Amino acid sequence: MTDQQDQNGAAGRHLQIGTFLFDDVDQIDVTGPFEVLSRLPNATHRFFAVENRPIRDVMGMRLVPDAAISEAPQLDILHMPGGPGNEPLMEDEAVLNWLRHQAGGAMAVFSVCTGALLLGAAGLIVGKRATTHWTTHHLLHSFGATAVDARVVRDGSYLFTAGVTAGIDGALQLAADLRGQSAAELIQLEMEYAPEPPFNSGTPEAAPAEVLAAVRLGDSELAGRRAATARRMAKLLGISRT
Repeated sequence: MTDQQDQNGAAGRHLQIGTFLFDDVDQIDVTGPFEVLSRLPNATHRFFAVENRPIRDVMGMRLVPDAAISEAPQLDILHMPGGPGNEPLMEDEAVLNWLRHQAGGAMAVFSVCTGALLLGAAGLIVGKRATTHWTTHHLLHSFGATAVDARVVRDGSYLFTAGVTAGIDGALQLAADLRGQSAAELIQLEMEYAPEPPFNSGTPEAAPAEVLAAVRLGDSELAGRRAATARRMAKLLGISRT
């Protein structure tokens, strides 16, 4: 969202913010941005899932949606988190149609981590600059996007973040877009968000070689499935870059 878009309507209106939940979502992709966006003034933040039933995140945390996606109003802000559970949804036409509908009427689409891949499967990131978790960065081109190595990437009304904790950074940027920098700074201070990690192992470039190798090995099976799904969806979408 640009400053001009904010001046033309976001600043004073009540905002409908919606997060899409699914089994095996990564809860920090959900709760990190929620911590920021739920503090926005004059806004309602709700959770939606395919069915109105509790879901469990990839580590077992129980999350309860407010309603099924079929009951969702047109959202002003669509928040798409990531996690292993979005891989099978990349071929779920009901979910993809809902994302297309919501994105078409939203003021902003906010993708965290591998949420970008699900948006890609819906054909929503063709020609866009985007980012995602470092393990799946190379798959963005399958959906016609230009991969950018950055924690937060904005392209028009779309805001993409890298993996997991980067969702907090993106949510703060979105808060500034919607309600101004001072409002975002107030939220940041309320959260005392001033990270000082005890280890310098938060990127593949900084991590020790043995740590990087262990993560790649642990992710290899899911990475293979995601790559195969990305190729199939790119073919269905008529995108030649694979």
